[in-house]
Amino acid sequence: MLLLYEYDFFWAFLIVSSVIPILAFFISGVLAPISKGPEKLSSYESGIEPMGDAWLQFRIRYYMFALVFVVFDVETVFLYPWAMSFDVLGVSVFIEALIFVLILVVGSIYAWRKGALEWS
Repeated sequence: MLLLYEYDFFWAFLIVSSVIPILAFFISGVLAPISKGPEKLSSYESGIEPMGDAWLQFRIRYYMFALVFVVFDVETVFLYPWAMSFDVLGVSVFIEALIFVLILVVGSIYAWRKGALEWS
């Protein structure tokens, strides 16, 4: 016998959580004004007349610095559950955590040697 009736709440939640964003986009598309004049298409800089072109190229180093920071920041967050359940999980998980930290250190050294961590 199939027990699909146990998933009624799941399907209801899935349908409602899918319909709400679709309706929000549809309603905003219907109600939003469509007029696009020169004021609408100009760049906005805190009420001050814009100086120069709005499209500026940034050096890739800033993006790489931010990306390396985010990667290592997110990866170190994964150490918190291991630290909280260290006494329950045992030695094998401790060795896995050491390997994980070793990979992070090797990645950090690699990024440092490549110059991704230098700001200037």
